[in-house]
Amino acid sequence: MTSTSRLVHDERPTAPRVWWVIAVLFGVSLALIFLPCGGIAALVALTIGTCLAGMYVSARGSTRTRVTADTLFVADARIPLTALGQPEVLEGEEARAWRTYKADLRSFMVMRGLIPGAVRVEVVDPDDPTPYLCLSTRTPELPAKALGAQS
Repeated sequence: MTSTSRLVHDERPTAPRVWWVIAVLFGVSLALIFLPCGGIAALVALTIGTCLAGMYVSARGSTRTRVTADTLFVADARIPLTALGQPEVLEGEEARAWRTYKADLRSFMVMRGLIPGAVRVEVVDPDDPTPYLCLSTRTPELPAKALGAQS
């Protein structure tokens, strides 16, 4: 790795553990529905139902946030740190407010409703119409520190 691609922060906000339990219970419920059709049908329903529900839960946690020495990677976006201002840590009610009534439709948001914290970063590039980024994170201080140190 070169010095410009050095990883400073890496996070993947995953789905809560209880969602994995619900995925298994979804498969079990399908197995119970198909049990009158026979044991093989119930086993197939258990397998397919659990796999489908597991794929859904896994997809909910597939968005990764990475900060290198010169770039922020979020989902499919690659944003140079020179285009970003100072990060702002959002927690609790303030994070919920930026997800809802304070939100600008032009903003770039990667939000997870069950994750209470977020980081909001102004976009200072005059050619970019996006006013800010708002990213869900379980520990908003860590990406804010990584982004603030690089600006």
